[in-house]
Amino acid sequence: MSLVSSLKHSIFVRIYAGLLIVCLCVALFAQLLMDTINKERVQSYRENMAMGAFHLVSEGISHQNSEEEREYWLSDASSLFGTTFKVVPIDEVDFSASELRRFKNDSTVVRYFNQPVYADVYYRLPDNKNVLTARVSQVTEQQVRAIAVFLLDDLSYHMTLSDKRARLAELEKKFSFPLAFKAVNTLELDSDQMARLRRDEVVISLQDTNSSTSNSAIRVVVPSEINDMAILIGPIPLFNWFPLNLIISMILISMFLISLGVYALIFPLERKLQLIQVGVNEVSQGNLDIQVQVIGQDEIARLSATFNAMTSHIKRLIESQRELTRAVSHELRTPVARIRFAVDMLADTDDEDSRFMQRDYIDEDIESLNGLIDEILTYAKLEEGSPKLDLEPVNLRELLEQIERETNALGKPIKIVTSLPNAKVTAVADRRYLHRVIQNLAGNALRYAETTIIISAGVKKGNAFVSVEDDGHGIPEADREKVFIPFSRLDDSRTRASGGYGLGLSIVSRIAFWFNGSMKVDESRELGGARFVMTWPIKPLTQILAADELTQEKSERDFDTKLSD
Repeated sequence: MSLVSSLKHSIFVRIYAGLLIVCLCVALFAQLLMDTINKERVQSYRENMAMGAFHLVSEGISHQNSEEEREYWLSDASSLFGTTFKVVPIDEVDFSASELRRFKNDSTVVRYFNQPVYADVYYRLPDNKNVLTARVSQVTEQQVRAIAVFLLDDLSYHMTLSDKRARLAELEKKFSFPLAFKAVNTLELDSDQMARLRRDEVVISLQDTNSSTSNSAIRVVVPSEINDMAILIGPIPLFNWFPLNLIISMILISMFLISLGVYALIFPLERKLQLIQVGVNEVSQGNLDIQVQVIGQDEIARLSATFNAMTSHIKRLIESQRELTRAVSHELRTPVARIRFAVDMLADTDDEDSRFMQRDYIDEDIESLNGLIDEILTYAKLEEGSPKLDLEPVNLRELLEQIERETNALGKPIKIVTSLPNAKVTAVADRRYLHRVIQNLAGNALRYAETTIIISAGVKKGNAFVSVEDDGHGIPEADREKVFIPFSRLDDSRTRASGGYGLGLSIVSRIAFWFNGSMKVDESRELGGARFVMTWPIKPLTQILAADELTQEKSERDFDTKLSD
């Protein structure tokens, strides 16, 4: 079975496949969302990191009195920082609206490029006409030391410790990490770091952490002009691509999306089951006319079709039971009345010959009752549910020869003509029931034929068939469906005088039903009377309770015809 067919016919395959697709889509969405969020985070991180350094450079430029001094200072800053700082008019650079908004908020603009890897950083100068720009390929220790130098240069314009603290607090607003004056003995420096600090060197140290809630950071200690005091820059947090709060957020979002996807997959199943539950409730209250309408070809749709067929079958069985009870009570009255009359005659007569004759009448009526009971039991067995069929290859030629012998043995003055198939022609069937079909049809034909009946069988286009024809008066087209109704007799040539109980053809019809075949009656082209034909598939059959549309339609048609009769 192809994947498309499996998805069409199995709701569980659709659910499993849908869950897989939902999980893949959510995983892809989560990956794209995390990439997008991280791009925004790293962009913000770059801009915040660049903000303080470029602000210090901007302040250094503003402290110069002449254009020549500004150029000289900018050249020294470029050498110290390891990249070239430039001042360009803001109108010469094509900034977007969002970048201009960042300038209005006194923020930096960073344009990052992947191939080759570099970033162009822009910072608007206080004159609002020019921007300070530099191209940074990578962040190095040189740049960190340069920021420390720029910071010391800016603080050199403030003489007292209180002024320096105030200035440092003002500059801290431009940095995304803290700036503070600290006593050297509180910085927990090792001997090597203390020695470098005494030599007026900038000390850079990494603060690693094993905590899941905090990131690794860099701490920069800058020597100051004040004895036993140093400027502590940081800790400067390193960028964390997968912080705990982001992971938790993504997990919660993914679970929510998967829940929505699962609900979307399960809701149709729940809705269909609710429809079936409504139908079950209606049946439990005695409403057998309920029909559950579930669209589709999956298990639930097939279950609803089976449920509909089951309710129709139950309704039909109840109606059949009522009709059978009425018919049986009617059919039993005649032989019982004759038996009672014969018993009364036995009591009233002393003639021995008369007694023997009444006894023979009673035996005949009892035999008639036995025959009727046998027919009723056979019909009831076929009507109630799926009978046990012993399917096997049946040689049609041998079966027809057996029927011919048995029919001729009845001694009727009717010519039996058999159209025998090839000796190798077989069909899969239950031999006992197939024998009953031909036997009933032949017995029915004997009652109404005038001189001849024809019995034939064979295989044509993948279907087996048996046919019985007679040269009687035939059956009017309007009455042909009625002959298969239990205890039904027509009013013309086929009357009670012909004998039978009205169940033979009904039994044939039910056997054809359980063979997954069909039964029809029409006019014999050769003899002019009635022709009964049963066809069924020659392949092995599956014994199924009436659960498909063909079964349901046929059952309803039989009983609608019967009730309208």
